[in-house]
Amino acid sequence: MGREESKSCKILVIGATGYLGKYMVKASVSMGHPTFVYVRPLSPTSSRSKQEMHQEFQSMGVTIFQGELDDHEKLVSIFKQVDVVISTLAVPQHLDQLKLINAMKEAGNIKRFLPSEFGNEADRVGTTLPPFQKLLDNKKKIRRATEEAGIPYTYVAANSLAAYFIDLIVHPHDELKEEVTVFGNGEAKVVLNFEEDVSNYTIKASIDPRTLNKVIILRPPGNIISQLDLISLWEIKSTRKVIKVHFPEEEIVKLSQILPHPDNVRLSIVHNIFVKGEQMRYDLGEDDLEASKLYPDYEYMSIDRLLDICVVDALIPKLSVF
Repeated sequence: MGREESKSCKILVIGATGYLGKYMVKASVSMGHPTFVYVRPLSPTSSRSKQEMHQEFQSMGVTIFQGELDDHEKLVSIFKQVDVVISTLAVPQHLDQLKLINAMKEAGNIKRFLPSEFGNEADRVGTTLPPFQKLLDNKKKIRRATEEAGIPYTYVAANSLAAYFIDLIVHPHDELKEEVTVFGNGEAKVVLNFEEDVSNYTIKASIDPRTLNKVIILRPPGNIISQLDLISLWEIKSTRKVIKVHFPEEEIVKLSQILPHPDNVRLSIVHNIFVKGEQMRYDLGEDDLEASKLYPDYEYMSIDRLLDICVVDALIPKLSVF
């Protein structure tokens, strides 16, 4: 296989002020791409963090467009100025990407669209609990609409975001917390990828001719681990002994049926990833594009190294993806 393209492309990130979006912007800038963002307009009531993020983007040389997803004409005009569109819109806005697709189709110049995926490989996940299945179905709708519109695409199956889920499982910031929750029996293998790596792989894939109209799967060998192994590794590195409290599958399934949104979605995702182990239930074939093999020169953050950082600096952010 050939190497990814080295030339720069004009990259637009939509959802840039969100959890993963800010990582995506920084990755694009660091690789030398002219970087643009499309964000909601600032107002006197905008949070201080949003205002600071706008200032940070400006200091990085990022071009900021402000507007709403319903502003079709503005979107068309902006799309005509860029080459690549990366969406990191949050779960509740996934179907709003249909508006992006309509505008990209009219613009007619987009070289690559990467919709908001960054989780399980939507077309290869087995049957899951209804709240999560609805989320996956929405992702599939966006995939099919993109293909039907004839827009060049790359889908990024990033599996699980490591910072978020390490915080959920071992609570590295809370030295007083002795109990950790084990979902199911804790033996299912999962894939935990550091958010910065997800973004760097995404930017690389967005201009790579090898990933055109394909799925890239992030499954680096050093990031495949079970809950029990993760907890044991954390105990060794932190010298903290924890008490494992098992959360039975039957109870998870029951609660997913009665909890309100978005708690039912969170629990359904946990069930799919950590109980059923769906991220590792399918084998990768010769035609599958796995990120660490596609970009062997890129040094990704392994779980082992990431836990070292947790011990020394407690750098894992306490943020929600919902």
